[in-house]
Order: sequence, then C-alpha cells, then structure tokens
Amino acid sequence: MLAQDIAFQQFPPPRRHLRVAVVTETYPPEINGVAMTLGRMVKALQAREHQLQLIRPRQHAADQPPSEANLEQILRPGVAIPRYAGLKMGLPAKSTLHRLWSLRRPDVVHVATEGPLGWSALAAAKKLRIPVASDFHTNFHSYSRHYGFGWLKRPLMGYLKRFHNQCRITLVPSLSLRDNLVAAGYRNVEVVARGVDTTLFDPARRSSTLRATWGVGERNLAVIHVGRVAPEKNLSLLIRAFEAIEAARPDARLVLIGDGPELASLRASHPRFIYPGARRDEDLASHYASGDLFLFPSLTETFGNVLLEAMASGLPTVAFDYAAAAEHVRDDINGRKAPFGDEAAFIRAASRLARDDDRARLAAAARATALGLTWENIFTRLETILLDIVRESEARQDTLILGPARRNAS
Repeated sequence: MLAQDIAFQQFPPPRRHLRVAVVTETYPPEINGVAMTLGRMVKALQAREHQLQLIRPRQHAADQPPSEANLEQILRPGVAIPRYAGLKMGLPAKSTLHRLWSLRRPDVVHVATEGPLGWSALAAAKKLRIPVASDFHTNFHSYSRHYGFGWLKRPLMGYLKRFHNQCRITLVPSLSLRDNLVAAGYRNVEVVARGVDTTLFDPARRSSTLRATWGVGERNLAVIHVGRVAPEKNLSLLIRAFEAIEAARPDARLVLIGDGPELASLRASHPRFIYPGARRDEDLASHYASGDLFLFPSLTETFGNVLLEAMASGLPTVAFDYAAAAEHVRDDINGRKAPFGDEAAFIRAASRLARDDDRARLAAAARATALGLTWENIFTRLETILLDIVRESEARQDTLILGPARRNAS
C-alpha cells in the first residue's frame, strides 16, 4: 500500500459545509412542535459547521436575536394568525429574498412553513435555480373545520400540494404521513423522523413537591396532557376520557399543561382541573415526570412530539393509532392505542390504564423505546439529504453549462 493511500485512510476528506437558508414562520422561544423541531435542526447544523441563514417574522417589538456562530437571523414583518395567538404569518418578500440570495447565494433553501413568506422563498429560489427542501409539519387543512372555515379544506389541500410539488423534496416525520401524501399526489416525499432528548425528559425529574401543589399524593393518580389548549386538540374527548378514569379513581387529577384560545373557557367550565400554563425546559420535563399517565386524544397531528416526551419521561400513554403513536407505541407493551377516530375505544383504553396495576411495566418499556430515538441519527439523515440535493443541483447546472460546448465540440 502506498504512503498516500495510508494517509488517505487515516485522514478522510472533510465533510462539505453548506450554506443553508431556513425560512419559517415560527421559531423558539415560541412553544409548539414546529418551533422546537426547527430550533434543534438549526443548532445541529450549526454544530456541524454549516452556515445557517434563518429568515422569520419578528416575534415582538423587542425581538433582537443574539449573535451566534454559523447563524445569521433576518427578521421580516409579520401579521398575527387569526385565532392562533402568539404566532405570526410572514408577509410576502420575494423581491427582498431574490436580492439577498443574488448577492450571497445559499446552496439550498429549506422552507419549513407554507405561508406567504415560505411561498416567496420558494419563488425566489426557483428563479435563482437554488434547490428547495420543504417540511410538511402541520395539517392546516384538518384544522380548518375547528376554526369555522371548514369550506376551505379542499382549497387548502390543493394549495399545500402545489406548494410542495414545486420543491425538490418534501420531508415528513412518519411513514404513515408519507404514504398519505403520496396517495394524494405529492411527489418526492421522504421521511426524516423525530427524536427526543432523553437527558432532559427523564423519569428522575419526578417531584413529590410539584405533585403536592396539584393536590396529588404518591398513591394518587395524576393524568397529564401537554399541548396547545385549542379546538384542534380534541379536548372534549380528553375530558370524557378523564371522567371515565375519575369514575374508577376518584383520587385522580387532570393536569393540562399549555396555553391557547380555549384555556379561559376550560378553566371556567372545569375549575377542578389543574392548569399550570405553558412550561419550558427542565420545568416542563419535571411536569411530565411527575405524572402517572399521559392522554393524547388529538386527531390532527403530523407527528406529535409531546408523545415521545411523555414516553421518555416514563409515562404510559393512550393515543390514537396514527402519527407518532403508529410509529412508536406498541399496544399493551409500552402504552395503549385506539383505532384512529374510535373515541369509545380511546376512553376504554384510558380507563383500563388508570385501573391497571401494570402501569410500571408499560412506563419502563416506554422509556426504553424513547432511549433508542436519538436526534443525532435523525440530523445525520437530514444533513445527507440536503447534501444530496445540492450535489444533484450542481450536476444539473454543470450539464446545462457544458452541454452546448460538448455539442459544438462534436
């Protein structure tokens, strides 16, 4: 073996560093699954020495992002999303983005949300022949009936398909969502799964002091729900399932962690429930771990990050058999599942789990499942996909440039 071959084996070529423009309508410290996932994605790509340009609406008047290595944030005007407090929709900015990217061209544009800002990014990138990756994070078409504009469901579905089919690739968090979108006519759909921070979300964060503030002793039952307190989360089923639990376990308390448009009315109609509000980081992790079981009745998720956080916290869960539950919950092994939309089965599963002395076995198995869902492997797959579409785009550009020269030479 030649000396240079040995040197090549010992010192492989460095990984290519990309310039990635990320366009999104939501980002931390906003609290939702999309913001959380994007925040982690940006941090992971920063840590791998990629150069990130984050373009998002300004969240409030004092929004001034700190300077960070490998990250430039560009804040754009936005308007509040009706009936979705705390989030803004970015305004169109095609000309601005075209000028920006003409001066400093990204290798790839990653569009996380499909609003006017995302559409502007797609249009500007297409004009400049920059490849675009997109995320399908939120079932806005499914939300429509919960917000009084169910008649828009079909137009929204058409809008989303047109948007994503103009992108080089659309990334989704689960196999089931990929299959649904492909069946609906979406092209170039790939799965990049979701992970969970098992150091943050850990059963060891259980707090008897916190449980005492809920009026729950160690022998009592704390039923946890985490999420936006909003119509699309199927809260009426959550309440009916808890009432079935309460009939068998009068000592049970329901703890609803989160904020949203239904919070005030829910507090008024059900004052006996516990409402800690929105929680973050270690505080949120302690709230999870201090519970005894987790109810997740939503039927509108593209994934459901909170389910993995509950499992990592050692909570047996009850959920419908789709999205994250379809991927990771094994009925009677690490949690309970009900057929999609079967509310009676969901209530039976919740009632059974509340009475079940086997919760400890399910809790341990849930934690074991979560321990195998590391973010590192997921971000390696994302990085590989972005690198592949950049190389493909560059090869296509080379062909366009060299093609005429080759024809003339022949």
